[in-house]
Amino acid sequence: MLANYFRIGKEEKFMGNINNSINYIELPMVKNDETKKFYNQVFGWEFADWGPDYISFSGANIDGGFNGVGDAEVSNSGVLVVLYANDLDQKLEEVKSAGGEISKPVFEFPGGKRFHFRDPNGNELAVWSE
Repeated sequence: MLANYFRIGKEEKFMGNINNSINYIELPMVKNDETKKFYNQVFGWEFADWGPDYISFSGANIDGGFNGVGDAEVSNSGVLVVLYANDLDQKLEEVKSAGGEISKPVFEFPGGKRFHFRDPNGNELAVWSE
């Protein structure tokens, strides 16, 4: 697994692995190039290739990867990854223009509002803002 870092201004500090914490997220992948393009265009994530079937990402405030090894199968597992955006309307437009499918339009909840989308692989994620 990749080590965790945090930023103070422009300085990056090693945070270490924290016992009992979520330290890495792995999502299924069936479209390598489309996945990298989508998440880079919409969220500015950077990627490292680990062969044709695995890519890791950085820039999401947690390390993670997309796994296409074997017969990757995308399904709604009940787990929802929720991302944060300062400007929800702008992020909604960026998701749509990058080819994301809006699966649940913007709705309000106590504390903010959010929308859900499907990435090029069919994974459902959400974006929220105050």
